[in-house]
Amino acid sequence: MKKTIYDYKALEFSGQERSLEDFAGKVVLIVNTASSCYFRRQFKSLEKLYQEFKAEGLEILAFPSNDFFEQEPRTGRNLETYCRLQEQVTFPVFKRIHVKGEYIHPLYSYLSQREHNGSIDSKPLWNFHKYLVNKNGEVVDYFYTPTSPLSDKIKTRIRSLLQQ
Repeated sequence: MKKTIYDYKALEFSGQERSLEDFAGKVVLIVNTASSCYFRRQFKSLEKLYQEFKAEGLEILAFPSNDFFEQEPRTGRNLETYCRLQEQVTFPVFKRIHVKGEYIHPLYSYLSQREHNGSIDSKPLWNFHKYLVNKNGEVVDYFYTPTSPLSDKIKTRIRSLLQQ
């Protein structure tokens, strides 16, 4: 049977394990983030995108990672406080994980490798790499770091998936 994101779990800041099955029936944008990265301004764009589409069924899931030149030095409450107060994001942000390498989180192994997800072969090359997941939990597209969350390309794809 083909896997979906619903087969995976991640840790919230509280330490509570959360099943991604909680997001079943939603269009999901999954992003690896870093608070000391040049692209951290995308936090604001991600929040605007979330506010624009959440009522229609979009979820954004942020997975902080320190895998690229240690640009996510924060952990635990310090990281949560940064995301909620400094960047003012309201979408779910999970505990810091690895998105590449030997200790890659199973979710990112699924997202980034065609042999696991059946359609996409795109490993994050930097922070703020974005994966788009349809309402069935299948990864269907990806966007490289420089692509703004508010770009027509991303918005058009999200609108299309929301209407399916």
